[in-house]
Amino acid sequence: MARTAVLGLPRIGADRELKTALEAHWAGTITSDELQEVARSLRAANLQRVAGAGVDVAPVGDFAFYDLMLDTAELVGLVAERHGGAEASGLPAHFLACRGAAGITPLEMTKWFDTNYHFLVPELEDGQQPRLRADKWLSHLREAQAAGVTARPAVIGPLTLLLLSKGDDAPLNRLAELVEVYRDLLAAFADAGAPEVQIDEPILVTGLSDDVLRAFSRAYARLLDGKPLEVTLATYFDRLDESTLAVIGSLPIDELHVDLVRAPGQLGPVLAALPSNARLSAGVIDGRNVWATDLDAALDKLDKIVRAIGADRLTIAPSCSLLHVPYSAAREQGLDDELRSWLAFGEEKLAELTLLARAIEATPAQRDELLVEARTRASERRTSPRTNDIAVRGRVGRLQLTDYDRTTPIEARLREQAERLQLPPLPTTTIGSFPQTGDIRSARREHRAGTLSDEGYEQFLRGEIAHVVREQEDLGLDVLVHGEPERNDMVEYFGEQLDGFAFSQWGWVQSYGSRCVKPPILFGDVSRPAAMTVAWWQYAQSLTAKPMKGMLTGPVTILQWSFVRDDQPRRETCTQIALAIQDEVVDLERAGAAIIQIDEAALREGLPLRAEDQDAYVAWAIDCFRLTAAPARPETQVHTHMCYSEFAEMIEHIARLDADVISLEASRSGMELLEVFRDFDYPGQIGPGVYDIHSPRVPTTDEVESLLALAETRLDRDQLWSNPDCGLKTRGWPETREALRHLVEATARRRQAKVAIPA
Repeated sequence: MARTAVLGLPRIGADRELKTALEAHWAGTITSDELQEVARSLRAANLQRVAGAGVDVAPVGDFAFYDLMLDTAELVGLVAERHGGAEASGLPAHFLACRGAAGITPLEMTKWFDTNYHFLVPELEDGQQPRLRADKWLSHLREAQAAGVTARPAVIGPLTLLLLSKGDDAPLNRLAELVEVYRDLLAAFADAGAPEVQIDEPILVTGLSDDVLRAFSRAYARLLDGKPLEVTLATYFDRLDESTLAVIGSLPIDELHVDLVRAPGQLGPVLAALPSNARLSAGVIDGRNVWATDLDAALDKLDKIVRAIGADRLTIAPSCSLLHVPYSAAREQGLDDELRSWLAFGEEKLAELTLLARAIEATPAQRDELLVEARTRASERRTSPRTNDIAVRGRVGRLQLTDYDRTTPIEARLREQAERLQLPPLPTTTIGSFPQTGDIRSARREHRAGTLSDEGYEQFLRGEIAHVVREQEDLGLDVLVHGEPERNDMVEYFGEQLDGFAFSQWGWVQSYGSRCVKPPILFGDVSRPAAMTVAWWQYAQSLTAKPMKGMLTGPVTILQWSFVRDDQPRRETCTQIALAIQDEVVDLERAGAAIIQIDEAALREGLPLRAEDQDAYVAWAIDCFRLTAAPARPETQVHTHMCYSEFAEMIEHIARLDADVISLEASRSGMELLEVFRDFDYPGQIGPGVYDIHSPRVPTTDEVESLLALAETRLDRDQLWSNPDCGLKTRGWPETREALRHLVEATARRRQAKVAIPA
């Protein structure tokens, strides 16, 4: 008989209880014990959800206060010395690595594969001696045992941990030593009564070299030698290639998990390579999107597995952890019944697991009865006029190659822009948002509740914009922004004004730490009924003689940070969004905007994990950005911003964006990101972030100046801008004001300093 399992669960709480508790703890208003009690209650609720849905196996150890990669590094003692090293313990040391402190930088942060979740990058240092510290996992296991729930510990594997860490050019040299710690971990789990363990190695789907695969083979042969409990090797987000499957097929694992949503074509090769007697955990329910599963399509895969290896060797599972989806679609009473019926959040996906398990064992007649509701729902969604707009599809169909190009080369544009803008060397600016204060959030709630009128809310927002403009002028910034007080989220704000989007009330997911986002639900064809930002820009520009940036979110980022329809190619959906944003660019320019920023924070995160799939994505993603800016006149300066990313492998594609100015997050990496420009003659201008906005720590003027000086060793001064890493919405005003003052002071110093000669 097939069993069901889930690889991981959301941890922020259905009402964002963890976010509230974390921020209260950081503010000093609740104790560590109170924070721990909130965490225990959230873990207990997760176990109850799994057991209540009838799912056979629940995960433990997947809960983290901030990030599971950090927890895993702490599990094996790979902690940076500035954060306490191997002796570090307790929440203060833990949060020091997450958030930093005066004089102590936190860990670098980047995207978890191609998701919108950020992980903290462990640091490998000379002299580190891995050692086991399994208290968290053992404690969570005991909680499940006390609740009577069958649970398996879930832990990130040693290969993924090392290859995603930084600080060592040869991290695999540490693998053998690290495996011994993992062997001790398996023994500790077995001693604690765990019947099995889940070891996540998503790095295996990225296409590894032969040398890495040989190291993986040796390491896991040792890890699994004499294993004291069953081991599930979990992969997700893409397919396993032939070479990787050959290695896995030689290992004595008890179960292999594969993602059959993102990579359904791997099923045949996986079945052929599956180790003898091992179970196959089939990820047939999408753990990263919110649409109800096409159960017939899922059963086609499951039936094939049963025919090949039998139901007793089948585990039915989501494609990956449910960390990436909200808790419950049933709570979304603000959505109409039809749209809500198309959705499956975490709780609904658990129910789908048990329904599939029943259907596997059912006769054809019984299966028809079980699936009647799901089949009706799928048919209605496919044929609904809400998902099709003839005008939008016609506009896309009429596009020509010339519609993607600005007519003037970038060198000539930059000269015209310099003449128009008259900016000093190293122009100072910010990325867009300013602190979203309690007053702003309260006014937004009151407006949505109807207790603050439209007129009253508009007047409040005008006051906030005027305040932000005054602050920037007092600080001496060169290019200003309006601060975005009217925007709850850089994607949600635009989605609310575009056709084809819907919005949940409780659809929060974790981005990092206490930062949560509520992605729009993109269910239909996209168009822009009316201007979205022009009036706010016009008001802000009327308050100052300095250039005021028009601020837009780019089409790829809107696509990536939404729950996107899965019934047509993503490229087509992105092109529709691009045309809607293009309309806004045209209207901003007509209104007089000299600088328009089109943020593509998520451009890099959409890159497929396997190299052979990347060129096709990059081609259409870059095309969509170019489509938004194509109508802009040469004297209009187009900026874009991209978040934590590794750009070396796609720098030529980034140049093809044809943006006049790009801003990047570079402070946590100490400008490492700019190394790529030593060997690449980038034609535009660049704003490398000179202070980290994800930490409350305020950089000194000297620190900012040193980063600017370092940037000048990579790029010419006339190419450089001075700006923060990202938007400032999550920061408070005192730290924001002080940090920007230091930025302006440091920039003034650099303007007086001797120009560095790029190496």
